[in-house]
Amino acid sequence: MDYIESACCFDTSAYTGTPDTAPCPKSVDMPTFIARLDALYSKGQEAKAGQLLDEEAENARKLGDWRSELSLLSEICGHCRRSAEKEKAMDAIGRIYEIIREHRMGSTVSAATVLLNAATTLKCFGEAERSVPVFEHVSRVYAVHLDPYDYRFAGLYNNMALSYADVGEHEQAEKLFKAAMKVIEQCKNPQNELAVSLCNLAELYYKQDAEDGRVNECMEKAWEYLNDPTLPRDGYHAFTISKCAPSFDYFGFFLYAKELKERAAGIYELS
Repeated sequence: MDYIESACCFDTSAYTGTPDTAPCPKSVDMPTFIARLDALYSKGQEAKAGQLLDEEAENARKLGDWRSELSLLSEICGHCRRSAEKEKAMDAIGRIYEIIREHRMGSTVSAATVLLNAATTLKCFGEAERSVPVFEHVSRVYAVHLDPYDYRFAGLYNNMALSYADVGEHEQAEKLFKAAMKVIEQCKNPQNELAVSLCNLAELYYKQDAEDGRVNECMEKAWEYLNDPTLPRDGYHAFTISKCAPSFDYFGFFLYAKELKERAAGIYELS
């Protein structure tokens, strides 16, 4: 059964109910696994990270550890966005829907966070219309369980805004980008995330009017955040640069883009 297709309108009743609390008979050592995965990403070894994810997800499935499998499938979605593996991503999303529906986890924050990643992945591969109802479901679950300034809202708002922009709901997208920034500003070292939000906002303004002066304002501010001397120059910063550099190139900030790419390469070499 095509779970992606059946969940397009996201009938919540098919995914919620009394969550399954029964313990899994065996489980994956997720903290150890995540440490291994992060070490590969910090060194820029994307292909090895993808192989490790595939192997561990299959291992979790064989063990019957559906909770770990769900987490690993979420990680696979993120990896596929980096590696542009659409078919693999769609398979992972289908399995995510299957697990959440089978175990009635749709109204839990943990499952909603996995669904957020799935919706983000759908948007990434050109399925914005399919992603919007899933984002909306996540928003409802978060609103019930989380503080309005919980950091998880930032990821939700940013990614949901991108889907709204793709379907032509520009006003709603702008509101969500700005809402995300308000949440991010409350966090420690918010510069990386604020820079990404500003690049997204610049692209939204450009779609509506290529001459909008706010485009350059957003990009200059993003550059300022990325060069904040208090910002750690670590693997996450390098990853952020990889997301922002194409926007600097696109809007003609070629020297900025060149410097950012060189900085990211230097960080990976030192890892």
